[in-house]
Amino acid sequence: MEKGKILVVEDQDAMRESLVIAFRDEGYQVEGAASGEEAIQKVDNQNVYDLVVTDLKMKKVDGLEVLRAVKAANSSTEVVLITAYGTISTAVQAIREGAYDYVTKPFRHQEILKVAKKAIEKKGLKDRVRYLEGEIREKYKFEGIVGNSNAMLEVLKVTSHVCRTESTVLVTGESGTGKELIARAIHYNSLRKDGPFVVINCGALPENLQESELFGHMKGSFTGAIKDKIGLFLQAQRGTILLDEIGETSPSTQVKLLRFLQDGEIRPVGGNKALYVDARIIAATNENLEKAVESGKFRKDLFYRINVIRIHLPPLRERREDIPLLVEYFLEKILEKLKKGKRVFSKESMRALVSYDWPGNIRELQNIIERAVTLSKNEIVNVDELPLPAGEVASLISDPLEDQKRKSFIVTTLAEQEKNAIIDALNKYGGNQTKVSQILGISTTTLWRKIKKYRIKPQHEISDTIGI
Repeated sequence: MEKGKILVVEDQDAMRESLVIAFRDEGYQVEGAASGEEAIQKVDNQNVYDLVVTDLKMKKVDGLEVLRAVKAANSSTEVVLITAYGTISTAVQAIREGAYDYVTKPFRHQEILKVAKKAIEKKGLKDRVRYLEGEIREKYKFEGIVGNSNAMLEVLKVTSHVCRTESTVLVTGESGTGKELIARAIHYNSLRKDGPFVVINCGALPENLQESELFGHMKGSFTGAIKDKIGLFLQAQRGTILLDEIGETSPSTQVKLLRFLQDGEIRPVGGNKALYVDARIIAATNENLEKAVESGKFRKDLFYRINVIRIHLPPLRERREDIPLLVEYFLEKILEKLKKGKRVFSKESMRALVSYDWPGNIRELQNIIERAVTLSKNEIVNVDELPLPAGEVASLISDPLEDQKRKSFIVTTLAEQEKNAIIDALNKYGGNQTKVSQILGISTTTLWRKIKKYRIKPQHEISDTIGI
């Protein structure tokens, strides 16, 4: 089985033939080109190579021009340069332009074979990633952004418009509201959809590593920097960067982000040369950045730069009418994932799901549905099978769609019944809250709140221990 296709570009016949034979003996499919012009012609004729090995110093068309032509034809093709000692600085420049590595003359065949193997392995990984991105591109277009409430229709309208622009976007909303889904939808529906989508969780990066991870570093720039590191920004070249939890960035990182937004340049830690990065920024946060600016935690000028177009995702409790749609959406996905038969939520279950406040928003809803479906043994998922906080289910199952007058009457009646039940139980068990909460099926905290709410004064002294 062939390991890959290599083009050897070398104007010295003996060297070229020697390399062709060495690669061929290793199982590669190899072609030779006696000049840079011939190499570019081969590339322009739609020949697809996994690797191009080219001499840097050649007449008329040199290795740098070959590199540029190769990358223009197929950016995933790797290029390895052969260079003399005196032209190493040029080889380093070539790496910045996309070359994989360079080998200095004189070299042994084993050395260049090793570099070629790693280069082709990297190309294979890039092709695999590109394939997978293509497979999931349709999946991510607007998948998971479910809802027909006015709030969500407005979000979708703005998102659809933003896709056609290059503007910087700030996505705000509580944790679990789907900020990353919005960012993915913008990227995969934009002109940058063929480029990478890089997600950076700023809150997960320690302050002392933020700049190195984002912008890279040069060898020797600090203790432990044993080699050059390409940062996440360079990995997002011609794509989109999602800076999640941007409010967690350090002051020094904010300065570098501001510079990038102003002129598109970054500077690796320890580097003395700025690098241009063509990438779009989408920032996301669950913080109030205006308050962070007021407190001095976040730079005002950076806030203005990222707050060009803002998309705010409302919490789930503010768009309850979308919950049945989300339940249906997640249910279908989860049943397919778990290979389970049909499941439906009872009316009482759905009322509880719609009435619950969802502090964890959509992420919490998805987890609750998956757990309920996983543990349910029957086709109908009943309200007692919902893994919602103990003691809250009973208060969630009143029908929110009832006529307001009838609803008011029912609530008043239930409240009176609830108050009387608590009073009777407290009197019966001598004010023992632990025992009463067990009998009534609610938590002691919920019981305490209801005692306070109804201003109950039991005949016996209230205690929280079980009497013997």
